[in-house]
Amino acid sequence: MPPSLRSGSLAQVLAVVTAALLIVGPNPTSASPDDRAADEAMSTITADAIRADMRFLADDALEGRGTATRGHELAAKYMATRLEGMGLLPAGDNNTYFQSVPVRSLRTDVNKSSFTITRNGTPLALTAHVDFIIEPDPVAPDVSVDAPVVFAAFGVTAPEQHYDDYKSLDVKGKIVAVVLSAPNFPSSIKAHYSALEVKAKIAVEHGAVGIIAIDDPISEGIYPFAKFVRDLVNPEFRWLDKEGHPNDYFPQIKAGVYLSLDATRQLFEGSGHSADEIFKGAKDGKLAAFPLPVTAKIHVVTESKDLHSPNVVAKLEGSDPVLKNEYLVYTAHLDHLGIGAPIKGDAIYNGALDNASGSATILEMAQAFARMNPRPRRSILFVSVTGEEAGELGSEYFAHYPTVPKHSIVANINIDQVFLLYPLEDIIAFGAEHTSLESVIQRAAKKMGLVESPDPMPEQVVFIRSDQYSFVKQGIPAVMPSPGFKSPDGSKKAWDIAMKWMDDSYHSPQDDMNQPNLDFEAAAKFARFTFLCGYYVTQVPQRPTWNKNDFFGDQYAHLAQ
Repeated sequence: MPPSLRSGSLAQVLAVVTAALLIVGPNPTSASPDDRAADEAMSTITADAIRADMRFLADDALEGRGTATRGHELAAKYMATRLEGMGLLPAGDNNTYFQSVPVRSLRTDVNKSSFTITRNGTPLALTAHVDFIIEPDPVAPDVSVDAPVVFAAFGVTAPEQHYDDYKSLDVKGKIVAVVLSAPNFPSSIKAHYSALEVKAKIAVEHGAVGIIAIDDPISEGIYPFAKFVRDLVNPEFRWLDKEGHPNDYFPQIKAGVYLSLDATRQLFEGSGHSADEIFKGAKDGKLAAFPLPVTAKIHVVTESKDLHSPNVVAKLEGSDPVLKNEYLVYTAHLDHLGIGAPIKGDAIYNGALDNASGSATILEMAQAFARMNPRPRRSILFVSVTGEEAGELGSEYFAHYPTVPKHSIVANINIDQVFLLYPLEDIIAFGAEHTSLESVIQRAAKKMGLVESPDPMPEQVVFIRSDQYSFVKQGIPAVMPSPGFKSPDGSKKAWDIAMKWMDDSYHSPQDDMNQPNLDFEAAAKFARFTFLCGYYVTQVPQRPTWNKNDFFGDQYAHLAQ
């Protein structure tokens, strides 16, 4: 593996000193001793070290780090070895650096499964993996449902928002069709109600027996149907609880299907409502529910296998005799998509930015914190989670079954997909507006000379698409800082670069270390920022708190007790 480039050459010493001056400022004696220790530690975070860790984690030898694969196991061993070498303590199962996450691998047997929509006695001409994807069942190996279909609009019942798509709808014993977005609620709440597991839970509460997720231009813009089909080369996964039950499983929902854009258009033919009308309503956040003049029959045959995949958990013990019993948790997912469908002759989905970048950031921050003297007052857990790409499996499992008492976890800072494609000028802090962590973000940004920007793409529902959301759902204040899209000259250059990367490289084999113009100095600056955020959380006696009357605090805070 490439070495961590930390030799004592004059050039490197000068680089560290220069970084320290930039961070501390012209009058370091004005800072407290603890703050000076943090500044000195932060200055040791280097671009070279981040590049070296990324180079190993994104190497072809790790075969894309797919969940429950040999490549991911090797990556986990690398992370644990590096953390142990820094002097961090094991905080996983049985005094090890690993928490074993039970998962169930699932595949739909396409040859034995079927899906039919019938209108006026005539079945529509639909083809598997062209027009629809049948979801595997995480429990039943063979299940069927045959029922009328009702369009339930967004599929949302939200009393606190005074909104209910089911208000005048009878869906008992029926299949509901829903769009994968939500009404015009505040951004993060809209993201919450866009999640399919939330829609499924609501559908069950109203008596539905099946669910059809329909494609629309918004969903296509987030992740095209064709990419979902491509990803079927690899299995789906669910994490299993202590009793062996799969997460977010609703046995009342007998089967689920995802329709393509063209199949969605066919679904609405003869309903009195065009697909374009539905698409516009979804975009505008205003839809009406109504019965459809069709029935659907779904037959699902599922192949499953129970496996394990590790989280890596290491502890830096705090220096305060009382606060050391509380924990800040840093997370970054270690997995990616493994070996998949070849693109441009390459079948290894290396996941350099997504998320070897976040994993390398975790390592550099851990190294910096370990060098502090005195160490932070609160303890810190560094958790390298598995299965994010499969649905936040590792973080969900850890948030439900943390290796320290749940009530002792004060906050989570998650790092996912660092855009090291251009100089870092601003920060987006997904979820910060819900808790007092917003002040932490603002304080760190000010010190680093960065600007905090609002979420420029709320339709992408980023808030629910990474591991911080697992902690939110267990009542723990959480935030995902991310590089923003500002350019020094005020142009849209950074935004254009990032969007081109999303189109050309995201979730593809081209997200590797050979992609041009990776800016590791920007990565190091971002790592210093996230280090600083965590440092501020560890130092003050007060725990981060949910804002008064916050939706997520009201929903989930009691679970963290």
